[in-house]
Amino acid sequence: METHCGAHWSAFFPLLFLSLFSTVGSSSPAAPASSAIRFRLAPGAAERQVPMRAGAPFKIAVFADLHFGENAWTEWGPRQDVNSIRVMNTVLHHENPDFVIYLGDVITANNIMIANASLYWDQAISPTRNRGIPWASVFGNHDDAAFEWPLEWFSAPGIPPIHCPQTATSYSGEECSFKGTGRLGLMTNEIKNNGSFSSYGPRNLWPSVSNYVLEVSSPDDQQSPVAFLYFLDSGGGSYPEVISSSQVEWFRQKAEEINPDSRVPEIVFWHIPSTAYKVVAPKSGIEKPCVGSINKEDVAAQEVETGIMDLLANRTSVQVKSKPASYICHILKNYLQNKNQIHKTPLVRFEV
Repeated sequence: METHCGAHWSAFFPLLFLSLFSTVGSSSPAAPASSAIRFRLAPGAAERQVPMRAGAPFKIAVFADLHFGENAWTEWGPRQDVNSIRVMNTVLHHENPDFVIYLGDVITANNIMIANASLYWDQAISPTRNRGIPWASVFGNHDDAAFEWPLEWFSAPGIPPIHCPQTATSYSGEECSFKGTGRLGLMTNEIKNNGSFSSYGPRNLWPSVSNYVLEVSSPDDQQSPVAFLYFLDSGGGSYPEVISSSQVEWFRQKAEEINPDSRVPEIVFWHIPSTAYKVVAPKSGIEKPCVGSINKEDVAAQEVETGIMDLLANRTSVQVKSKPASYICHILKNYLQNKNQIHKTPLVRFEV
């Protein structure tokens, strides 16, 4: 896995790039170049096509740890959300990806005072949605975390003014209950967007919600998938930080069902790294030109390992640059410095 620190981006901001190139082709070498790529949630499910540039690689941009709504009651927090929108707009304009993946911690729910945290989620995905670029998302540990009351609110000047939504009915108190929005509520709002390819996932895996797989193929050869994109909810927030044994079994059964001979490449996305990443994390500093907090933080891993890494390591079809691996956003943390304030804005880019 190579890390490229984006020389051509240096004029814009000190942004860490991880460029991952995986050649994924149709089983038919004579298949003509297509101007679209086909996605569907499972064999037999309704399919949707994503336009792309004819003859160009299919490019996916991945945004992680955007943390919209962090310190929402201060001047700093909303200003950083504006900065993040500016950065994403710049990246999307120059990179022109065909698809975007939001890799968790889209919002900092434990800092969001209003009941409908989806309002912040909508802000975070707005640069992608406004450009008509399709996307998918997976939850992180902050996305449905319970609201944490700041201690400073219990001293002068006290709790800041909260502007509650106006309702047509009598006031019930729910509008300003500091209640937050759970995973199911966030996903319900997410999939209302025509551009979203996200899914609730199997009910038997709840409260782990964002577990699903997208089948990718060319319209020219619909019977031959070129890749499977798996999304796993690594927990946190409203329940423990873990990929459960039930999720591992779901992945195993699904992979055997749709890719029994491991012929088709599989790319796996989740938010919180496995405990295995503590073992392989760099023991000494990573030198320039890479920038950010990678030398200042330890790996914030899941609470327990239940077998997902062993399963992936034994599947030759799981590929990142032809090596068994998974995309984990916590070990890709990068910080954008703006006016002496540090704000998280990581980006991962790869092409298939």
